[in-house]
Amino acid sequence: MKLYNNIKNNKTVLVLLSLTTIFSSCSNYLDVDKDTDDPTIAPLNYLLTNIETNIAEIGDFNTGTGSIYATYTHQMTSREEQDQYGVKVDNIALNNDWTSIYLSLTDIETLIKQALESGDLAYAGIGQLQKAYVMAYAVDMWGDVPYTEATQLATGVIAPKFDNQKAIYASVFELIDKAKVNLKLNTGTQKPGTDDLIYKGNISKWIRFANTLKLKLYNQTRLTSDFDQTGFNALINENNFFTSNADDFQLDRFNNISPTNEKNRLFRESYESTQFGTYQSPWMYEILKGVNPLIHNGNPDPRMKFYYFNQLKAGEFPKDGNTTTQNPLADYWDESTGFFSIRFGSTGPDRDKSTETSYTYPGIFPSGGRYDDGKGADLSTLSLASGTGISPKRILTYDEFLYIQAELIQVGKLAGSAAAKLDEAVRASFAKVDQVVSNNKSQQIGIPTLIGSPGVNTFMTKLAAEFNSASPEKKLEIIMTQKWVGTFGDPTDQYTDYRRTGYPVLANPNSTTKEYQLNNGDAFPLNDSQTVLTNPFQISMFWPQNELNANKNAPAQKNPATYKIFWDN
Repeated sequence: MKLYNNIKNNKTVLVLLSLTTIFSSCSNYLDVDKDTDDPTIAPLNYLLTNIETNIAEIGDFNTGTGSIYATYTHQMTSREEQDQYGVKVDNIALNNDWTSIYLSLTDIETLIKQALESGDLAYAGIGQLQKAYVMAYAVDMWGDVPYTEATQLATGVIAPKFDNQKAIYASVFELIDKAKVNLKLNTGTQKPGTDDLIYKGNISKWIRFANTLKLKLYNQTRLTSDFDQTGFNALINENNFFTSNADDFQLDRFNNISPTNEKNRLFRESYESTQFGTYQSPWMYEILKGVNPLIHNGNPDPRMKFYYFNQLKAGEFPKDGNTTTQNPLADYWDESTGFFSIRFGSTGPDRDKSTETSYTYPGIFPSGGRYDDGKGADLSTLSLASGTGISPKRILTYDEFLYIQAELIQVGKLAGSAAAKLDEAVRASFAKVDQVVSNNKSQQIGIPTLIGSPGVNTFMTKLAAEFNSASPEKKLEIIMTQKWVGTFGDPTDQYTDYRRTGYPVLANPNSTTKEYQLNNGDAFPLNDSQTVLTNPFQISMFWPQNELNANKNAPAQKNPATYKIFWDN
């Protein structure tokens, strides 16, 4: 019996030991069952790449607001609601930009927090600069926006308040200063490299961007009552800004077969489909051609063939998209070059005709499309195969920096010669075109170089004469007009510039004078009803209505024709 009991007890012990082992193993198993392929904490390098990709989408064409701002600044025209300044509260592109900004901001806050905790200060500094850029952009477009509570969902904030726009800008300046400190310290074991799509981890370039961005923001706020003159002076004395177009803050685009979204977004919007979001602006075209009597008259711009590709040859009649019938009553058509488009605000009978085989496309510089060699289209309808789509998403460039300096000199905020700085800026714009074309990998033969060409030299000589003989106010107009021309295809800052300065002068279909100078037999306007603007210029954008509907702490919807951004004087 004793032996039996011992055996029975031993069996019980074995069973208990087995159960203990099983439960212990299960416990340990659950403790170590972590998916290393999908970590819960994103690595810094993955975060950085994703942030920069998302930032490049903000204000871009195709899905973003690029078409809106290009139309509002008359760099381009449109049949969509942005024509006649008619953007509405539920505009998809505005909603997309808003979403991109706040998704980016969430990732940026994560990047900054993790980088500060790990001591990898280069990543922290880059994140702070990206946050500064994104929030300044948001204020420039909307004014008051969510900021301090915008990324507090984890702490239970589901209805973030809208912060005061001036307070956000003050925070932006502080962020830039903090970023510079962290970038200069550059401590930690993790360093940005190829994951940094913009500067490949070059800290010196990031610091130059920080200063150039700060100068841009100082320039935008120069007319406000609380302009920080001391901070501005310190920045000028530091004198560490962009030095060449190698410092440009931009995201490169590529000619990938898959995914095609790596191509320039304006290229995709124009060459991928005949349902264009934007058309080429006759107003800008006439300024480039040198026939607008108000500015640059008699001084044709040699960038025009890089900016526009004409499907029509000089002297060739426009064609209806469904037949080969000649259609000389086009909404806008210059027979001498083949340029073909629609006017801003037009309600004429030829505005909406189907003429896909006649319209002028954006050229090789803004979109990565085709250089206009005067031969017209070699395809019945242009497509993604008609160009490479290799043209960067420009955000803040060296030539823009020089135009900012020229403006500051002209208005007395900076010492120097406005004429000399304008000359430097325009030449940098020509060089930027050459750089984009050089990287484009186009198969077209005979694309010329601008810098050093007779056309550029003649243009610069005439521009200098026009500038030197102008009044102080006209000189400011010339500076802002050349900045507008040089940034073709990158219209966001030009929307801000127009609201700040009133330049460049935009086409006004309601004017009693003839807005467009070319008399090409297109019978425009036929009557006053074709040129009546029904909407006032919007000096800020509607807040996305879906945000206001979902956020109990959001303000009532604004009137974008009267709601000013604080720097708009």
